[in-house]
Formats: sequence, C-alpha cells, structure tokens
Amino acid sequence: MSDCIFCKDLPKVLENDLAYCLYDIKPITKGHMLFIPKRHHTTVFDSTPDEIKAMFELIGQAREMLIKEHKPDGFNIAANCGAAAGQIVMHAHIHLLPRYEGQPFNPRTLVH
Repeated sequence: MSDCIFCKDLPKVLENDLAYCLYDIKPITKGHMLFIPKRHHTTVFDSTPDEIKAMFELIGQAREMLIKEHKPDGFNIAANCGAAAGQIVMHAHIHLLPRYEGQPFNPRTLVH
C-alpha cells in the first residue's frame, strides 16, 4: 500500500526474505524494535506461518544484538492487533522491548 509507512523503504537493522526489523521511532525502552512482514496485511493473525517464522528468526538475532549493545535484564514481545488493542499502524508488526531492572512496568503502556 502506497500510504503505509511500513511498506516504504525504511532503514532496516536486520532483514530476511519475508520480514525486516527496525528501531521504533517512539521507543518505550532503549533498544525497542519492530519486526514487520514485507507483505502488507493488517495483523499478525493474518501472517502466514512462514512470515511468523521469518519474524521470529529476526527476533532471535535482534535479541542477541540487544544483549551485547544494551545489556537488558529481560524482554517483552508484543503485538497489538486492531485499533481496539492499540494498533496504530495497520500493517502487521511485533514489538521487542528490552526491559531493565528498576524500570517501571505498566502493562497498559506495554506498547503504543
């Protein structure tokens, strides 16, 4: 879709045949990343098994990278599916949020 920000040529951190990842432009935590299938569809539930596998392969690679760069104490993986769930960009994506000891945790603000 021409008006979808995730369908544009964005600066990618990691990429494979079916998905890519980038840093969130409004990070909730240091190192907050998004994992996006290249095919435009609305939610993760609309992703094919191969697209899910491709995104999780990148999540594993990014986790190792974030451990080296930022040394987080834990991670959250989340996907907002639909406007009622807080999805803002209507192109499927998964959030990887590094978490740090002492950082307040409010599930309502887990992702934006």
